[in-house]
Amino acid sequence: FKLRQDYVLKKKYKSMDEARGAIEKIVGSLGDKYTRYLPPAKYRSIVDAATGTLAGVGVQISFETDAGGGNRMFVADLEPNSPASIGGIQRGDSFLEVDGVVMNDGKSTPDDVAAKLRGPVSSKVGIVMERSGKKIDFILTRKPITITSVRSYMSSAKNSAGKVGVIRIKSFSGTTSATVSETIVDLKKQGAEVLVLDVHGNPGGLLPGGTDTASLFLDVNKPLVFVVDKKGVIDAQSSLNVGLDIDIPLVIYTDGNTASAAEVMTAALKENGRATVVGKKTFGKGIIQTIRQLGEDNGGIAITVARYETPKHNDINKNGIDVDIDVDCNDEDVGVCIPSSAFKKP
Repeated sequence: FKLRQDYVLKKKYKSMDEARGAIEKIVGSLGDKYTRYLPPAKYRSIVDAATGTLAGVGVQISFETDAGGGNRMFVADLEPNSPASIGGIQRGDSFLEVDGVVMNDGKSTPDDVAAKLRGPVSSKVGIVMERSGKKIDFILTRKPITITSVRSYMSSAKNSAGKVGVIRIKSFSGTTSATVSETIVDLKKQGAEVLVLDVHGNPGGLLPGGTDTASLFLDVNKPLVFVVDKKGVIDAQSSLNVGLDIDIPLVIYTDGNTASAAEVMTAALKENGRATVVGKKTFGKGIIQTIRQLGEDNGGIAITVARYETPKHNDINKNGIDVDIDVDCNDEDVGVCIPSSAFKKP
């Protein structure tokens, strides 16, 4: 009430930036780092990702904190046949400049980079990247990009467990499980005898996308996730049918950016004894949020309303999920990084 009195009823603002700063301060005072104000660029980025179509160059941007405490923005993944992929940008390349704006100042965020990469269809964008200590200039032509959240391939791995099929899931939507279902059938037709679900860098998305995908590999009535608010468990979700394939040996590949719905899927399969988790410990974001838009292109607010618990009632948030086998993998084909011992019959 006091915050509302001080910031809404009493205060008059000289500019929209000052008003946005006040909103950020109000929301930040709640003590939850995920309940936050979303500036216009961030809000548009979330909306674009959810709708799946945008005009850009086709890169997924991630960041890591360097030794000086600043952010290094780099290419985490590329869309196939995108301007970036065709133009020669590679996974792991670091952003130095986009459209003349410096991006290695230690303060820029992935949303800042994304906002500059996007623009009118057929317009050009200049990008300066760093690769192995060398600067490389690119001039790319923006085009409509349809975000491919699920891709698959047969790994080149010579694994004693059998031929390895890999399903790369970049984010979860309402159609992810249906796409994964079709992909399982296709990979098995190609001879896949074991499967890898690659969710490294997957920030999450829609919860049903994660739980429904987990259900494809589980028997009926297996616990998937518990939704908990301040009053306790408000929703207990279980698999409703026998999954599409409950027998094929399964590995989940994760890293420190695997989060939210991707962690829910990972925990559901791990704690039901259905999959081995390989890679690195996950991020640890086990909360449910709703996003509300603010008028006149002023961004939005993300609000935490509940949290997740795993089938064994472990709290994912801030804890993450430990891997069964710790693996570093820099290969585009993650199948070559998975040891044969990871593939086990359920």
